[in-house]
Amino acid sequence: MPEKRLTLNTEKRKAIADVFQNHFEQNSPKKELHTKAIADYNTARTKMKSLAEHIVRYHQPQEDVDTIRSMIAKYNSSGGELYNDNCFYFTAPERTETDSDGRINKIIDEEHVKFSLGKDFARSYYRDEIKAKGLNPDFHVAINNNYDKRSPSYYTMESQVNKFTGHETSSNDNKTTLSYKDEWEKDFQLTTIGSSYCHSRMFAVDQETFKTFKMFNSLRENVILCHQQLYEHVNGKMEKLKLGLKSYRYFDQAKSLADKLGVVLNEGILNESSSMALSVYSPENLASLLEDKVEQTREEKIAIARSIMQQQQSVN
Repeated sequence: MPEKRLTLNTEKRKAIADVFQNHFEQNSPKKELHTKAIADYNTARTKMKSLAEHIVRYHQPQEDVDTIRSMIAKYNSSGGELYNDNCFYFTAPERTETDSDGRINKIIDEEHVKFSLGKDFARSYYRDEIKAKGLNPDFHVAINNNYDKRSPSYYTMESQVNKFTGHETSSNDNKTTLSYKDEWEKDFQLTTIGSSYCHSRMFAVDQETFKTFKMFNSLRENVILCHQQLYEHVNGKMEKLKLGLKSYRYFDQAKSLADKLGVVLNEGILNESSSMALSVYSPENLASLLEDKVEQTREEKIAIARSIMQQQQSVN
């Protein structure tokens, strides 16, 4: 008697999709770029902390800081202002620029350098840790700045991720454990002369040093950019995969696709617990769509779309 084929349902398709998504992410060249972007940032951060301290102490010598500290001890707030900061503005040498009316304007470029942990950066930098916690670090990337797409689930995930990174706290939190945000705040701070307003302090540097800080900010932004590219790369594959899975009725169809793509898939990932397959989403064709190949031409995409529509109509 032939063995009964395992039928798929919505829950089992989701479990299968999760296996494919993990495979796509771990084997994606975009994942390697994201990992490298974080490593490059970490290397530069160590050097930039030393450079920032050297510049700030040049403009605000430690003996001046000590003098104001003793004055505050004696005269309270009347003795001056000190602030422990990890946010700085560095300015390039003055340059001139001629406008459309021929007027010459003096320009001083600024670069805002932050050693704190911003929300978007935290989701990119700690993406793996957030996923390991069972949360979604891609929720904000998925809407692609279209805030009309924000749903109740979006805000729920935003709150959960913010709590995990330390950007959202409550009175019930364990105050003895440092969050990621707290760790970054304590990792690097300089005592500066002045108020808490970062922009109120400008530290002049030479052109070469200014470019160095601009490069550091670019490395920080690249971590976020690589996160976005990783999501888009994997999500593109998952959109095709999910359409294919909807057309699969049996597990062995998904298993055939998995084998062709080198994805480890077995019935153990399904919990104990109908439509005809479109030929464009057969295991052979879908495997081809999901491989990392040269981007399809516009004509090829149109041909595939027409094929899908025609076969959907024949099924209906």
